[in-house]
Amino acid sequence: MIVAGFGFRSGATIESLRAALALAQSGLPDVTHLATAGDKAPALRPLAEALRLPLLAVEAERLCAIPTATRSAASRKARGTGSVAEAAALAAAGARARLLCSRQISPDRMAVCAIAQGLSA
Repeated sequence: MIVAGFGFRSGATIESLRAALALAQSGLPDVTHLATAGDKAPALRPLAEALRLPLLAVEAERLCAIPTATRSAASRKARGTGSVAEAAALAAAGARARLLCSRQISPDRMAVCAIAQGLSA
């Protein structure tokens, strides 16, 4: 399982999300799932549908419990995690997941994407 986790501002467009994904996925295996915070999932659904990928909504409590490579003060204050994108990708990919790409920021700074890979037992 290769999961693209997203964090984004409320005004992010599908183009912002696609740009963040393209930056994060460069040179990596194809993404099999998308993930984000539960309350943000409806806004990510159009991209999931366009890419024909499953969308996983991660509960806030799980996001806060995942250690992230990035330690954004703004993200920590707003969401209780250093990176929503990284935490969502790791949480959705499973307990033994590893980060393949830390968060990458779209050129318009409206969306971030990180990629995690689930590891088999």
